[in-house]
Amino acid sequence: MMKDLETVLYTEEQILARIRNMGEQLTAEYRGKFPLLVGVLKGAVMFMSDLVKRMTIPLEIDFIAISSYGTSTRSSGVVRILKDLDRDVDGRHVLIVEDIVDTGLTLAYLRDVLVRRNAASVRIAALFDKPGRRQVPIEPDYCGFTVPNAFIVGYGLDYAERYRNLPDVGILKENVYRGSDTPRT
Repeated sequence: MMKDLETVLYTEEQILARIRNMGEQLTAEYRGKFPLLVGVLKGAVMFMSDLVKRMTIPLEIDFIAISSYGTSTRSSGVVRILKDLDRDVDGRHVLIVEDIVDTGLTLAYLRDVLVRRNAASVRIAALFDKPGRRQVPIEPDYCGFTVPNAFIVGYGLDYAERYRNLPDVGILKENVYRGSDTPRT
C-alpha cells in the first residue's frame, strides 16, 4: 500500500506526538465538564482512540456515521445520518472528533444537529484540516495539522475503504484514483 503514496506527509510518530499535545490541551479545557466525545465514523476511529488515551479526565464516547460522499471522491452536498448517537446530548459538552475537515458540509450539518439537540457546547477536534476545499464557513476548534489540497490517505483516511490502516498519512498517487472525480481527502 505504501507504494501507492506519492509522498508521506506525516509519520505515525509525528501524528502521535501532536495527538498527545491535543489530549493535554483538551484535558485542561474540559476539566470538570465530563465531555461527550462524538467520533465521526469511520475515519475518526484511530484518531479518537489515541486521543482519549491522552485525556486524563472523566469522559464518555459515542459514535455517529454520516455520509455526504457515498463511494465517490466528491461530496454530493446531501448529508445523511447512517448511524445516530446512543447518548442524549441535552446539556452535555460535546466534542466532535473528526479525521479531516474538508468541504465542511458534513461538520456544519452535524454541529447544527447537536446544537438543535440542546448540547451545552459543541466544539470540533480534527486531526487534519484542508481549508483549500472549504465550501461553508466552519473551522475546527482544535486542529492537528493543516494539509494541502491533495488526496490524502492513512491513519483512518481512506480511498474506497482502503488505506485506513496505514500508520502514516500521505498523498495518494493520482493514477490510483484516476477516473474518479475530484479528490476528497
